Formats: sequence, C-alpha cells, structure tokens
Amino acid sequence: MAGVAAIVVLGGAGLFAMIRSPAEAPAAASEAGHSEEEGDHAGDEEDGEEGVIVVTAAQIAAADIAIVAVTGGGGGETRLSGRVEPMTDARAAVAASVAGRVERVLVAPGQSVRAGQPLVVLVSGDAASLRADADAAEANAIAAEQAHSREESLADQGVVARRDAEIAHAEALSAQAAARAARARATAAGSPSASGRLNVTSPISGVVTSVQVGPGGFAAQGGVIAEVTNPARVEIVFNAPPALAGQVRVGSTMRVQGPAGEFDAVVAGVAAGAGVESGATAIRARPTGSLLPPAGSAVTGVIVTGETSGTLTVPFEAVQTVEGRTVVFVRTATGFRVVPVLVGRRAGDRTEILRGLTGDERVAGTNAFLLKAELAKGEAEHGH
Repeated sequence: MAGVAAIVVLGGAGLFAMIRSPAEAPAAASEAGHSEEEGDHAGDEEDGEEGVIVVTAAQIAAADIAIVAVTGGGGGETRLSGRVEPMTDARAAVAASVAGRVERVLVAPGQSVRAGQPLVVLVSGDAASLRADADAAEANAIAAEQAHSREESLADQGVVARRDAEIAHAEALSAQAAARAARARATAAGSPSASGRLNVTSPISGVVTSVQVGPGGFAAQGGVIAEVTNPARVEIVFNAPPALAGQVRVGSTMRVQGPAGEFDAVVAGVAAGAGVESGATAIRARPTGSLLPPAGSAVTGVIVTGETSGTLTVPFEAVQTVEGRTVVFVRTATGFRVVPVLVGRRAGDRTEILRGLTGDERVAGTNAFLLKAELAKGEAEHGH
C-alpha cells in the first residue's frame, strides 16, 4: 500500500495513532461508532492515497516537534583541525614602562587577578624624575595663572596696557599645556610617587600564567614582568587550505567535535595567508550556546563550502525512512502529509533535497521521528 492516513493524538503519555483512510478520518473524529467493517471497506477504497497525520498545533507543541521552512543552500563538507586558543584581547604580557628595581612581587602563577590590580612594585629613578617634572609643570601653571589674573586686574584699572594682560594669558595657557603633558607622561609610567615607587598593574582580568621577575631584581624598560590570560575568553582557531578563504564567510555555522562531544559554532573571522610560510587560512570560530574546552584542547570542525543557491535543503533530522522510502513530513492545515523525496548530499546539519519539494513547504524538523514512529504504530494496528 503506497500510504495511509493516521490520526495522531497527544495524550498524557505521548502520541498514539489510529489508522483511518483520508476520507474516513473526519468522520472518525465525529462518529466514533462506525464499524470496523466499514472502516476496512473505506480503507480499501482509498488505497494508494498518501499518508496523512491529523494533529493539532497544541499537540505539535506538546510533542516539541519543530516546524521549519525549506531553504536554499547545499554545498559540501570540509573537515578542519583546530585548537582552542585565548582571544587576542584575553592575553596580556605586562611590561615595565620604565626601568627600575623590583621591590615586591604581589602575585604568583595561578592566581586570579582583576583589571587594574597591582602585580609588582618597582622603585625607579626615571619614574621619580617624571613625577618631579609633572609637579614642577603643575607649579608653573599655577604661577602663570596667578600672573595672568594680576595682569588682568591691572589692565582693568588702566595701570598696564591690555596687551600685557593678553601676553600673560597666553603664557598661562602654555604653562597649562606643559602641565598636562607632564601629567600624562607620569601617568603612562604608572603614576609614580615622589620617591619613584610605582605599581605595575594588570590591564585585564584573568589568571597569572607566569611571573618573570623576583624581589630585588631589575626590570628593564619594556621588559615583561608577568603574563595574564583570561580563561573565559577563548575561541577556536582552525588552519584551513588557502583556497578556503574565498568560500567561508563570517557568520557561517559549523559543527565542532571537542573532547566532551559535539557543539555548534559560528565563524567569527577568516584571515587569508595567516600562515606566513604555508600561506594557510586561519578561521576563527566561537561557540553558540555552549562552553569551549580549556585553551590548548584539540578539536575538529565541519563547515559547509561551495553553497549553491538553487538547491533546496532541510535539517537532516527532517528526513526519515518510511516503508523503505525517504520522506519528509510536510505541514498541512490539519497536521502532516508524508512526502517522498530524493535526497542529495548532507552538508553540516542540512540535507539536500533534489526532488519532491518546491521550496514553499514547511516541514517537521526536530523530533520528526515521533511522527514516523506513530505512523508505523498506526499501520501495525491497522494490519490487525
């Protein structure tokens, strides 16, 4: 028999099916007293009709069956190897802005720190000079402003020429600019005290991975003091063939296999020629709705490439096998209709549909297997 119609009802324990012919299904809903002989006779008359499952929207929602549109796409799968790495802004090599002696080390490897937290204390003669310059420039600015005020007052009284007041004003502005520059230099050096003591702080929150200096040691200007990494800000970096740079777009989805299982990810960046010697393409991806394994973990990914706009695709879980035929369950006004299809390649979480759909349909996606199971159960009951 090419197909049957099924009335699917969601009960407290799940779905159950009652097999009827398409012509008899409405009558069955209103006339429960029809005889089995009449039902069999109607079923014989409607032999050859396509399978129909009658179910309400509430029952679909209760069974958690997703209704999805048929979309374009297609393409092939490309498998990539990658590794979980910290994001660019999740790693900091904290350096000394001025040369100085290490007075104290305030952290140790493995310790969590917040942004702005001191890591070491330096004592620097250069830093003391920068602080002295800032203080002197500030004093000059104050003196210049006071001189300007006096000249303005005398000019108002006619004791001095207005030009003298204007010159004093210009000198005050120049002194203020010099003071701002001196303060900025001192701030860039770590805002040292008058004695040249300053804190080298972490620019990010994270975990200290290494400390390069010890108490009593000397830190050269620009020398690394400590390294800090934020373990929560990680991403996947795949090394891909150069040709893939033109086929992968930011925002493309992919499936990733990690130590703890599979999860979905989205492409965050594609850098052609990232490998200087090999010319490989670097693909950066971030998970959607899941946590990544720790930094350094090896992973593999599958991404769809060579997409074709004229190809129809459905979620791979929408494709089921019923009585040896490959089918999908197309949504109708009263439930679902079993539609045979010819499938092509599977790319990522989508399967190509080469024949059987027009592209305007909406089909059962997630949990479509429940419809298949209930249809099979209804057919078994009908056989009795």
